[in-house]
Amino acid sequence: MKKLAAALLAASLLLLPAAAAPGVPQVEAKASVLMEKETGTLLCASHAHDKLEPASVTKVMTMLLVMEALDDGRLSPEEPVTVSAHAASMGGSQIYLKEHEQMTVHDLLKAVAVVSGNDAAVALAEHLAGTEEAFVEQMDRRAAELGMEDTHFVNCTGLPAAGHVTSAYDIALMSRALIQHPSIRDYTTIWMDSIRDGAFQLSNTNRLIRFYQGATGLKTGSTDQAGYCLSATAERDGMELIAVVLGAPTSAKRFDGAKALLDYGFASYGLVPVQPEQALPPVPVQLGDQDCVQPELSLPRQILVRKDQAGQISTELELADQVEAPVEQGQILGWLTVRVAGEERERLPITAARPVARLTLPQIFLGLLSGLFLAGQAG
Repeated sequence: MKKLAAALLAASLLLLPAAAAPGVPQVEAKASVLMEKETGTLLCASHAHDKLEPASVTKVMTMLLVMEALDDGRLSPEEPVTVSAHAASMGGSQIYLKEHEQMTVHDLLKAVAVVSGNDAAVALAEHLAGTEEAFVEQMDRRAAELGMEDTHFVNCTGLPAAGHVTSAYDIALMSRALIQHPSIRDYTTIWMDSIRDGAFQLSNTNRLIRFYQGATGLKTGSTDQAGYCLSATAERDGMELIAVVLGAPTSAKRFDGAKALLDYGFASYGLVPVQPEQALPPVPVQLGDQDCVQPELSLPRQILVRKDQAGQISTELELADQVEAPVEQGQILGWLTVRVAGEERERLPITAARPVARLTLPQIFLGLLSGLFLAGQAG
């Protein structure tokens, strides 16, 4: 194997919570976590897996299923939804939907994201799955797919119900999945808006949207049983963080807690792009219809680093001396090892940029004849 050592530019930034950065904030709440979106790294946590009531933060999963349906074409934003008696009967936060009223998916999703409309959430759930119960089954199924082991949903709203529980960590997981859909920001970053042709005003329950730099969402919730809850997301310098606070004693303390977590994350960590510092040399191919194949880092990658580790990032490339055809596009040709402060952080695959077919027997025979002919001419 060829080994090429390279150092990433020290001036980039900064990483990672093998040990947490100093100054981890203390949040006055039953549970809290701070997660980085790109890598899913947990930057700090308190009682992360305690099973607690999430109140309307439940609607992160409701919005996720709706966004997935929008993105794969099962729903369209201007599609009309007819409100059922069940949806119209929801209490708590609502937009006062009437039975048989029609409203678009777009406006209902806006009502869920901005004012936490329970009636809007149920109307969307029934429209997508037929019944709220069927939709809740989809919620639990998606939660299992995301690895949310502390979660069991009973409804799509977060209204109090026996057995309806999740954890701060699980909320971070589903929040991370939701913000993979960029257009959710069209809803979660609204401060004030309206529906019903301006007749019904909406004002965001998440005050961080107006008062926190880079805020992108995501969802508030509160009940007497759950306390004050929040999943707050914000982005600065290309890094998006997720701060979850469950069971804060007051509304102000949930926002203060989330803000402290986000401030800590942005002050302490950053994302650094990983690339070999020099061009990757072609790898010779035996018995191929091309003499060599160009290797590449399979995906643009970023690593999360602590800012106090700036200048301590290095890479080492291991590349095959040669390969035998056929070579498939994406076939692993080597590895890029990334170290931070001397400790291995990532091992990233180096892959073939394009396929190389194997020579057929007639092609090999013709090649031999051509070689002999040229050798004879030279003689």
